[in-house]
Amino acid sequence: MGACECPALLPLLYLLLLPLGLPVLGAPPRLICDSRVLERYILEAREAENVTMGCAQGCSFSENITVPDTKVNFYTWKRMDVGQQAVEVWQGLALLSEAILRGQALLANSSQPSETLRLHVDKAISSLRSLTSLLRALGAQKEAISLPEEASVAPLQTFTVDTLCKFFRIYSNFLRGKLTLYTGEACRRGDR
Repeated sequence: MGACECPALLPLLYLLLLPLGLPVLGAPPRLICDSRVLERYILEAREAENVTMGCAQGCSFSENITVPDTKVNFYTWKRMDVGQQAVEVWQGLALLSEAILRGQALLANSSQPSETLRLHVDKAISSLRSLTSLLRALGAQKEAISLPEEASVAPLQTFTVDTLCKFFRIYSNFLRGKLTLYTGEACRRGDR
């Protein structure tokens, strides 16, 4: 059986490779427009949040970690240029990626984190890499970079967290909020 005889298996292969953080060459640029893809990442983030909610031992960081503010003023968001939205989402993903890597290092230096915690942290790192690749394929990075000089982009609002549970709550909220809003708009624009 040749590679071209099973086109229905191709999306399944992409979904298997994406959690590994591997670049998927030839991946459809609009894969993130399939709501099931983003829903899977949201589900994983919520699962990690739920697991860490009851965690008292080994879930605190020895220092505060900076994360993006996930609050969305819908009135302001709807009036933002899609390039400005792209900048906010791109910066937020970058900050979340830095935060989880820092959190992973802090947990490794603390008392032995459980295997479950390590698994959720590793999954989040992989998912953030995959989401970054999917957004790059959608053109978010180009939109963020190609903003005109006169376009005013407010600095990314941030705050700090001191536990893994708070990190996963922010991560989950970011995916359900700003990322979902941005991809929805970017995908609609691409359909026109």
